[in-house]
Amino acid sequence: MKITVLGAGAWGTALAKILLENDHAVTVWNTTAGVLEELRHGRNERYLPGVSLPTSWLPEPDFVRAIAGAECVVLAVPSHAFRAMAAKLEGHPGILVSVTKGIEFETGETMSRILAERAPAERVAALSGPSFAREVARGIPTAVVCASASDATTRTLQGLFHRPEFRVYRSTDILGVEYGGALKNVIAIAAGVSDGLGYGDNTKAGLVTRALSEIRRLGVACGAQLETFNGLSGLGDLMLTCFSPQSRNRQLGERLGRGESLEAIQASHPKLAEGYPTTRSVHRLSRQKNVATPIMDEVHAMLYGAKDSRQAVQDLISRAFKAED
Repeated sequence: MKITVLGAGAWGTALAKILLENDHAVTVWNTTAGVLEELRHGRNERYLPGVSLPTSWLPEPDFVRAIAGAECVVLAVPSHAFRAMAAKLEGHPGILVSVTKGIEFETGETMSRILAERAPAERVAALSGPSFAREVARGIPTAVVCASASDATTRTLQGLFHRPEFRVYRSTDILGVEYGGALKNVIAIAAGVSDGLGYGDNTKAGLVTRALSEIRRLGVACGAQLETFNGLSGLGDLMLTCFSPQSRNRQLGERLGRGESLEAIQASHPKLAEGYPTTRSVHRLSRQKNVATPIMDEVHAMLYGAKDSRQAVQDLISRAFKAED
């Protein structure tokens, strides 16, 4: 199949490598000439330093040429750029796959819903799960889930992406898969704060467990199915990003917990982790849906209200008694 990957960041590059290894004709679009030139020589030192990559893909800077004739388009672009990218794909006849984990602030929409404004729902899909791009690119065994309103589409995507080291499950709960993938980034920041403050495994285990209840409540209120959050895109991705030092969201939280200001963090890493904008979107969405999200609220207060991290923890543990849900 002829497949185009939009975005040559770490995740887009890793997935393009998977597709190429499955003998598909892969075009990789990106606007940065230096990245494309490296891809031609089997490298992407900006996003996947030291990882050996193939050279048989087609790096393409021109968007129209990149998507021409593609039977499947994989969108691996940041959430803030997603709507503009989706608009350019209106009328495209191929399957459109989002691998972006985020929630649009203005509308509260997931990436698949943005795509569904431009294409039939049965041709829109999402792929998510516990998967660091670097490990995928190195061929380390990984399990993910693809989701679409159409079971036929998910079966097609299983065939496209599945490899012995990259197991792909399928689901028809595309909203659950996307909300799980987006909301866990906010919780990973909270987990990092816990580490930065010097708390232990007891603290983090309690945090992650209670956070999963918040994710389920908000996800179900937005139309997702409860059981999806027990799977790869929910609990699986949550564990990965909260416990691994590779997680950029966890790293952001850890620096906050150590007392660094958001301004100082941003000065050293101008492009903050995806959980930063998602936190703002989630805060707005939870109020629209009238869903209690105390952990995510405290993350929002730290990121957007300059709240002291120790005070945020104190406010969480001082909440009124309640039954476990």
